[in-house]
Amino acid sequence: MLKVGDKLPQFEGINQDGETVQSEKLIGKKLVIFFYPQANTPTCTVEACNLSDNYSKLEKAGFQLLGISGDSVKKQKNFHNKFAFPYDLIADENRDIIEKFGVWQEKKTFGKTYMGIVRTTFIFDEKGVCTRVIEKVTSKTAAEQILEG
Repeated sequence: MLKVGDKLPQFEGINQDGETVQSEKLIGKKLVIFFYPQANTPTCTVEACNLSDNYSKLEKAGFQLLGISGDSVKKQKNFHNKFAFPYDLIADENRDIIEKFGVWQEKKTFGKTYMGIVRTTFIFDEKGVCTRVIEKVTSKTAAEQILEG
C-alpha cells in the first residue's frame, strides 16, 4: 500500500463521463483520492454522500477530490448522476490504479476470504507527495477525518 512520503503514482483513468483523467494534471492542488469497494452500495453511498455534503468545506481547505472503484464507466455514471456528486468518479475495471495504490487486498467477511478493494483515503500535497493515509475510513464522517488531519 502507498504510504506517507510516496509520490502520486502516474495513472490515467476514465471518469463517469468517459473523459480521461491523468494523475499529472492533478498536481498543483491538494488532492484527496478515496477508494471504495462498489458504487451504489450502502456503505459506499454513505461515504460518497458525506464527501459531497461537505464538499464546500473540503474545497475551502484547498482539496480536490477523486473517487475510484473497480466499477464500469456506466455504473460510475449512474452513481454520479443519482447523487449529483461535485467530483469525478474513476472506473478502474482492470484495477490498474487500484493495484498501483496497493488497495486490492485479501478481505474477510462472514468467515469468507476473498480479494477486494480496501476502503482507503489518500491525501497528497500540492507537489503530489502523500501526506496522509486513512485506512480506517468511517463512512459517515469521511470528510471530518480528512479535515482533522
